[in-house]
Amino acid sequence: MAQALAKTAAPPPTAPSRSARRRTRRFIGLGVALGALLVAVLLSVAIGSALLPPDVVWQALTAPDGSASHATVSGARVDRTLLGIVVGVSLGVAGALMQALTRNPLADPGVLGVNAGAGFAVTLGVAVFGVTRIEQYLPFALVGAVVGSAFVYLAASGGRGGPTPLRLTLVGVAFTAVLLGISQTLALIDTETFDRMRFWGAGTITDRPTGTAGDILPFVLAGLLAAALCARPLNAIALGDDAGRAVGLRVGAVRCGVVVSVALLCGAATAAAGPLMFVGLMVPHAVRWLTGPDWRWILVFSAVLAPVIVLIADVLGRLIVIPSELQAGVMMPLIGAPVLILLVRGSRVREL
Repeated sequence: MAQALAKTAAPPPTAPSRSARRRTRRFIGLGVALGALLVAVLLSVAIGSALLPPDVVWQALTAPDGSASHATVSGARVDRTLLGIVVGVSLGVAGALMQALTRNPLADPGVLGVNAGAGFAVTLGVAVFGVTRIEQYLPFALVGAVVGSAFVYLAASGGRGGPTPLRLTLVGVAFTAVLLGISQTLALIDTETFDRMRFWGAGTITDRPTGTAGDILPFVLAGLLAAALCARPLNAIALGDDAGRAVGLRVGAVRCGVVVSVALLCGAATAAAGPLMFVGLMVPHAVRWLTGPDWRWILVFSAVLAPVIVLIADVLGRLIVIPSELQAGVMMPLIGAPVLILLVRGSRVREL
């Protein structure tokens, strides 16, 4: 009888908590994402418009002999792949930050005027200063992106309430429309200007000077550091400004940090590769299926999966029209639009 009572009183075995299951799923998903990134890197190095046997690719990576085929792999393709990784990380994290800042699931870095500022600065550089080479585009695009985002933030800061998400979105859209109209007018008036910046404006990671990834890396690292500092406060601000202030956050300082991070990340990426659409919009949507609403994990997954999208788009662009190539910026909407449609039609869209 006593034994029966003891068995009855014993607590049932504890099942894994929901948070533990979600944590396990996140780590498994992160491992899969890193594996996908490794596969994308290998494909980017191995596949190109010049079809090379796998043994030649391996020799070019391990023991280059200076031949043309080895130089193609160890030089052009490796630099191109590294640039795709840096650009993808920048755009993925910047997109996640913009969606968190504006509390708008349709926001991307372009909402803050980054792409418009970079494009306008490059247009002026070509039309006024005669800029012709990509290495000359970089400082113009970076300065334009930073100035553009700063202008949008300051303009949205005026009036009562400061730079609310709605004001940032409205000012950014209006600012982008104005600069885009001026840029297109200048390009149409001067066809030579349009021809010089055509490939940059399409968005591409090919034909960039050697070391472009290293040139923008300091700006990207600074932007990632700012993003890491803002990651935890974003969870509180996502519930509203009042909720953030209730837990002691300086909401204005967090917003300013996010704007600085987005300007550095997206400005550097746009300067190097031109405006690549859909990356910052699509990837944060997709990763929320695995991570849930925790912005710390969303930023991590976005940093890993966005380069996968950029590299796969670039690889597909090399294969579709062999021996020519399509720019990654042309392929990106072809990949991004179906993914967004699937997300919208999914049964869990309400959770995004």
